[in-house]
Amino acid sequence: MDLINDFRDKRLILALSKRIKSISKESLNIMEICGGHTHSIMKFGLTNLVGEHINFIHGPGCPVCVMPKSRIDEACKLASLDGVIFCTLADMLRVPGSHTSLLKLRAEGSDIRALYSPLDCLKIASQNPDKKVIFFAIGFETTTPMSASLIEKALQMGLKNLYFHINHVTIPAAIRAIMDDKDVKIGAFLAPSHVSVITGSAVYNELANEFKTPIAVSGFEPLDMMASVLNLVEQQNLGSYKVFNEYSRVVSEQGNLKAKELVNRYFELCDFEWRGLGEIKSSGMGLKKEFDFINARVAFDCEVVSKGESKACICGQILRGHAKPYDCKVFAKACTPQTPIGSCMVSGEGACAAYYKYAKEVKCG
Repeated sequence: MDLINDFRDKRLILALSKRIKSISKESLNIMEICGGHTHSIMKFGLTNLVGEHINFIHGPGCPVCVMPKSRIDEACKLASLDGVIFCTLADMLRVPGSHTSLLKLRAEGSDIRALYSPLDCLKIASQNPDKKVIFFAIGFETTTPMSASLIEKALQMGLKNLYFHINHVTIPAAIRAIMDDKDVKIGAFLAPSHVSVITGSAVYNELANEFKTPIAVSGFEPLDMMASVLNLVEQQNLGSYKVFNEYSRVVSEQGNLKAKELVNRYFELCDFEWRGLGEIKSSGMGLKKEFDFINARVAFDCEVVSKGESKACICGQILRGHAKPYDCKVFAKACTPQTPIGSCMVSGEGACAAYYKYAKEVKCG
C-alpha cells in the first residue's frame, strides 16, 4: 500500500464526493479538532467536494493557538532571567505575549533555543552545568509522552539543572467544553489523528453518547477525510451517534498503553486555561507534586500581569467555532504569518495560517 498516493486517488475521492452529495439532505456542521485536518480541508478543496450541506468548523486543533497569553508571559519572564537557557519548540517563539515575544527577547540577547527534539535538553543541560535550563513543554496527548520520557531520562542521568514548565492539554476535555456552550451548533466531530494514536478511539465513546453527536477518528489524507465525512452523514441520516475509527490502520481502540503508563507516572490532570475557551476543569496535565523540585512554576517566580487580547483579533471566536478567519477584519491585512496579531496565525497549524496559505483569495465553506 502506498500511504500517500493510494489515499489521494482521484477516482475514489470523486466517488465518495458523489456519494456524500447524494445522501446529504440536511445541514451538518462538522468540527475538526486538528490543525492537520484544517490544512487538508483547505489544501485539497474538500469544502467543494462534500457539497452544500456540509460546513467545516475549525476548532482548537493547534496547541500553540490555545496557549493563553498568561503562559506566554510566564515563558518570557523565565527566559529573561540571568543564567537561564530557555528551550521550547519553534512555533512558540513568535507568539505575542502582553509585552514581548520569545523571538524578540532572543534578539535582545536572552539565551532562547528552538529545539528539533525535546531530548536535546539533556545535552544542553549536561554541557551547561552552571546554567539553569528550562524546557517549556506544549502539546496535546501526542507530545505528552515525549515530555514524560525526557523527565525520566533527566532523573536517571541525575541532572540537577533541568526544569520543566508543563503546558500539555487534553482533547476530550476541549470537546466537552465546546459542547457545553449553550450556543453550540456542532453536529459531528472529526477527532484528531495523532492524538488518537495515543488515547485510542474509545476515549470518545462517552462524549458521543452524552452529547448524542457522532465522532469520526480520521486520517489526514483526502480519502481518509472524505470517508469520515461520509460516515458522519450516514450517522446523521440514521440518527445514530457512534465513534467511527476510520484511521484503524494506525489508531486502536485502547491506544498506546505504554505511552499512557509513562505519562501517568509523572503527570496528573489539572485545570488549564485555554485561549478562546477559558479555564477548563481537568483539561491540562501537570507535574505531580512529588516532582516539584523540577517544576519551573514552583522553582521560579512565575507571577505575571497579563493584558487582554487585541480587540482586533477574533482568535477566541475562531477556536470556539463561532467564526472563521475571513470574519476577522485584520485577516491577511494587518495580521499575516510575517506579522501575526493572533495565535491562529502564528502557528503553521493554525486555522488562520491554513486559510492564508491555501485560500486567502477565495472564500470557502
